[in-house]
Amino acid sequence: VSGNGPSGICLSYLLSGYIPYFKRDSLHPHPILQRKLEESPDVSILDQDLEYLSEGLEGRSHSPVALLFDALQRPDTDFGGTSESVLDWWYEPSRAIPHLVLGRNAPGGAWHSIEGSMVTLSRGEWMGLPDLPFKDWLKQKRRGLRNNRATAEDIAQYYQHYVVKKGLQKNFRCGTVVTSVRKVSAESISNHVQTDLRENSDSLWNLNEKSTEVFQVDGFFKTVKGDKEPFSVYAENVVLATGTYDSPTWLGVKGENLSYVHHQLSALEEAVKNNSIGIMSDPVLIVGAGLTAADAILFAHHCNIPVIHVFRRRVTDPGLIFNQLPKMMYPEYHKVHQMMKEQSAACAGPYECYVSLPEHHVLSFGKDKKCIFQDKSGYQKVYKISMALVLTGSNPNLSFLPNNGIDLVMDSGQPVNPKRNPIDVDPFTYECTQEKGLYALGPLAGDNFVRFVQGGALAVASSLLKQANKNPP
Repeated sequence: VSGNGPSGICLSYLLSGYIPYFKRDSLHPHPILQRKLEESPDVSILDQDLEYLSEGLEGRSHSPVALLFDALQRPDTDFGGTSESVLDWWYEPSRAIPHLVLGRNAPGGAWHSIEGSMVTLSRGEWMGLPDLPFKDWLKQKRRGLRNNRATAEDIAQYYQHYVVKKGLQKNFRCGTVVTSVRKVSAESISNHVQTDLRENSDSLWNLNEKSTEVFQVDGFFKTVKGDKEPFSVYAENVVLATGTYDSPTWLGVKGENLSYVHHQLSALEEAVKNNSIGIMSDPVLIVGAGLTAADAILFAHHCNIPVIHVFRRRVTDPGLIFNQLPKMMYPEYHKVHQMMKEQSAACAGPYECYVSLPEHHVLSFGKDKKCIFQDKSGYQKVYKISMALVLTGSNPNLSFLPNNGIDLVMDSGQPVNPKRNPIDVDPFTYECTQEKGLYALGPLAGDNFVRFVQGGALAVASSLLKQANKNPP
């Protein structure tokens, strides 16, 4: 499993012998699903037909299995209900599938790279993993959820705690970077000794005799001294769960590689910490109209740092994320949206230190920190800025796959993109349609919320368990 964020952690739990069953005497608010669950109460969810169970479910995800697993764990959450999960988890070690989860950071993936005080978009209970409710964990810390939402630091800590609490540490190798995944013939490696990543678990590597081809996974792990130790492991199946945080999108304009132009929010936090920008500085330019750009505006606003905000869309565009969020639940994002509306350069509004330039785009960044913008009519404006943050999304980095993974996506003429061009997977197994034995989870497969990535893990675990066919029902 390449990637140790929520997708990888959830999959490790399911592959470690933790098997979900329908809880006897529980009542699901969805009557058709309830009837289906009652048909085979002694057969685990992983061994049932996921396509049959998920048929007819509707919700905020395009993935039927994501909707199914979410409905089983949080039966009526979209209607504000707090019904308990209808799942019972049984530990059946004989059904565990040996696996490794490789990740650059501590378990939790990109959650460790996000500024700790940031509040999540999703409700806190939607960030939880199976059989350990997030709010129960938060209660132990004697903390409550603000507006039902949690901080990034809480979530990063919860994911680390989950791995320890569920006894999954032996499957995790942190500080590892995967540099290549490719298919090789099983014969060519039968005499090859695997570089030790596995700590005395030799049985892990008895490859199925029927396999004619296996995956060779190469990379390095960072030692305590900071050295890079190479490794190679061989596996019948590889799961890609590397998320989308790796490669921020660039605008592709002149001067974008200058040292004052950044593509991550952390650069602004760093500059404030070092006192290299402050109240008296030239404005900070923020490009983009998503939630990361909004987080940057809120951070700058909090520090009284002047901001010029440039974005391509109209403020009233229904595609703008702010137009899709309930005001009550997201007061701070509503405030940013209000500023975007009321503070355009054409008319000064009540908020000092902030200017909004809707339907504008950046033409170039100059060495003298002068930035040129153009509006929809072709008029140009020049502003002197202190630093620029281009926060227009990010793309997965699949450079470790042959041809950068282009052959695996829906449209091979375009780069992989979690929203517009995800990896093409079977909706009920999450196996890549173009490469048998290779699976993709989370944003790579088009699932962008922690709440819904877990269904993909259910699909992969179900597929692998059916292949292994250990003690089938």
